Formats: sequence, C-alpha cells, structure tokens
Amino acid sequence: MNKPNLNKKDPRFKIANREALVGIGLVLFNFIWWYGFAYGLGSQDVNEYNYVFGFPAWFFYSCIIGVTIMAILVFIIVKFFFVDVSFDEEGFEDK
Repeated sequence: MNKPNLNKKDPRFKIANREALVGIGLVLFNFIWWYGFAYGLGSQDVNEYNYVFGFPAWFFYSCIIGVTIMAILVFIIVKFFFVDVSFDEEGFEDK
C-alpha cells in the first residue's frame, strides 16, 4: 500500500475548493432569499397577507419562486462553471 505523496500543487484541489465555495455561496443565497421573503413578508398579521395564485405572498416568493430560481442557478453553475475532474492520479502526475 504505497500511496504517492499528494502534491499540494495538484490542480484538482484548486478546482474542488473553488467549486465548494461556489456551492456554499449558492446555499447562502438560497437561505437569504428564503429568510428575507418568509420572515419579511410573513411577519405581518394574517389578515394583511397578500396572495399570489392562492398562496400567501411570503410562501409563494420564498418557497415556490425560490426553488425555481435555485434550480435554474444550480443548472447554470454546473453546466457552465464546474469542471469534470478525473480521479486518476496518473493523469495529473506530469502536470
């Protein structure tokens, strides 16, 4: 079980770290979006709620629109910004 020494200059680590930070950014954006609409519009009295398609506005914007926007953002990020990385060590030894 002779494992080669992992080189800190391996480009896979840089790619993985960047993609992890993008993922954390998406999670934070989702939470801020949800929290802002859910507690911003939902903190009123129930009698003062506005409704969109039969849903309270806070629920429609935080949950329904929020999920739609996050699905689109995740698709765009994965399709155009994430990189397919090989897990084989041979492919990165000479680089």
